[in-house]
Amino acid sequence: MDLSIVIVSWNGKDLMKNCLKSIFQNTTGIEYQVFVVDNGSKDGTQEMITKEFPQVQLIANNYNAGFAKANNQAINRMIAEKSLTDFVLLLNQDMLVLPNTLLSMVRFMRQHPETGIAGCHLINEHKATVSHVRRLPTLSDQVAILLKLPHLFPRILDRYLMSDFDYTKKEPQEVDSIRGSFFMIRKEVIEKLGGLDELYFFWFEEVDYCRQVKNAGWKVMYTGQTVCVDFVGQSVKKVAQFKRQKMFTESMLKYFGKWQPRWQWGVLQVLRAVVLTAVWIGDKVRSKLSK
Repeated sequence: MDLSIVIVSWNGKDLMKNCLKSIFQNTTGIEYQVFVVDNGSKDGTQEMITKEFPQVQLIANNYNAGFAKANNQAINRMIAEKSLTDFVLLLNQDMLVLPNTLLSMVRFMRQHPETGIAGCHLINEHKATVSHVRRLPTLSDQVAILLKLPHLFPRILDRYLMSDFDYTKKEPQEVDSIRGSFFMIRKEVIEKLGGLDELYFFWFEEVDYCRQVKNAGWKVMYTGQTVCVDFVGQSVKKVAQFKRQKMFTESMLKYFGKWQPRWQWGVLQVLRAVVLTAVWIGDKVRSKLSK
């Protein structure tokens, strides 16, 4: 079998239904299997999948295991059952696969054996490019994000965000990291490194994995020849602002604690406390004003 598609779901029944329909309607020319790992959805997602997509291998959690652990549940099942395919695609529930998207990516991976992880050209529902290629995080750019400095200095993150990156270029481009919403991994990478680091609940797990893969001698590649639709953050927006900030900054700290000097972790720890306090106060003020 060529490909395993792993989708983590959380309270997004309609998004999941559309995503699965796009896969089964638009994918030909390859042999594939689909796993959905549901993180305790309360909106009928699990029941919908069981009824309407019996060909999907559903792993139903009764709690929110987070992104890394949920993906690993499917990966570990494949390893245990000796059903790990040549490539594994981690796909968000708010994605739509277009005709030939998956066939094109499988062909790309076969033609570029040096590639450990690959991503493609992501577009939103208005067909605009979704910027998602990033350089590996540094202290300066993460401090700028924490302090919301791009609101005052719009170009301050140009280097980190690779603002001049050409997403329409047809030739493959080696990059530092790609968005985890469409994240294709070679089988040999998983056999050597395992799955995502479950240190992270959400955010930074794909950056961490890209760094591991590059350190192990493979390339992280982007191809503009393949296109997929990304509705960008439809699940995350359901989470309250303070909780989002808390999760994001917690993952940021874990990444820096793992990969960067301890003093950089300390700087971010102090700033995180200040930022979270400000967000908490802002939420309280807005709540009172709305009453």
